[in-house]
Amino acid sequence: METKRFSTSKEKRIRRKEVLEKKKAIDEIIKKASSVKDHLLSFPPFCHYERNGLSVYLESGIGDQLPSPIKKYIQNLLKANMEGPYGSEWQMEEKVKRREMVSPEARYIFVRQSTNAASDENPLAKNEERLYTGQTGDQNHLVGFVHYRFIVEEDIPVVYVYELQLEACAQRKGLGKFLMQLIELIAHKNRMGAVMLTVQKANVLAMNFYTTKLRYTISTISPSRVDPLIGAEKSYEILCKTFDSEAKAKLEEKQQDDG
Repeated sequence: METKRFSTSKEKRIRRKEVLEKKKAIDEIIKKASSVKDHLLSFPPFCHYERNGLSVYLESGIGDQLPSPIKKYIQNLLKANMEGPYGSEWQMEEKVKRREMVSPEARYIFVRQSTNAASDENPLAKNEERLYTGQTGDQNHLVGFVHYRFIVEEDIPVVYVYELQLEACAQRKGLGKFLMQLIELIAHKNRMGAVMLTVQKANVLAMNFYTTKLRYTISTISPSRVDPLIGAEKSYEILCKTFDSEAKAKLEEKQQDDG
C-alpha cells in the first residue's frame, strides 16, 4: 500500500515537472518570437506586392511605437470597415480596439502605396476618399494593415491576427490572401502551432474569405463549439489553421472525452 502511494506521489511530481518544463518552453518560444523587431526581414519576396493593378510595399511596426498620424489612420480604417459588422456593439468595441492598438505586444504589417504607383492609371492614386494622406517621411499612402500577436491558446503558441484591414481600393485584388500567407510563414518560422483570428458572423464576406479561400476552420475554443446555446448568442466565431498534430487536436478537433 505504501509502495503504491509512493509511486503515485512520484508520478505526480514527474508529471508536474513535465508540465512546468513544457510551459517554460512555450514561454521561451513566445518570448523569442516577440523579441524580433522586424519579421519582414526574413521574407524579402513578401515585402512588395504588384498584381491586379496594385503596387504596394510592406513595413513593420510595434504598437507602443506608433506615431500619432498612424494611430489616427488605424482608428479611421477600423471604423470605416467594422462599424457595420459590429452594429450596436461598435461603440464599446472601438474603445477596446484603441487600447489593443497601442499595446507593446501588438505587431504590425503596414501596406503602403508604392511611389511609382502614383499615376493616373493606378486605382490607388485615383482614390479621393483617402483615410490618411501619409506625412511620415516618404509620403506614400497607407492602404491597409495587419495587427498580429504571439500568444498562447490551450497551451499552444499561436499567431493571433487581431486585424486585417484594407481600404476598399485595395480589396478583391489578392492582397488579403497574400498577407495571410505571409502571416502563416511568420508563424511557421517562429515555431507557432497555429494561426488564429476572430470574425464577426455579420461579416459574411470575411467569413467566406477565411473558411473557403484560405481553409480556416471554426476552432474548438469558439463559442459555438464550446456550447452551441451560448454560441448562438455570440456575434463572432474564432477560426484557426493548425500546423501540427498537437495544435490540431486542441484547437480543431472536438475532444472525444468532452462529454
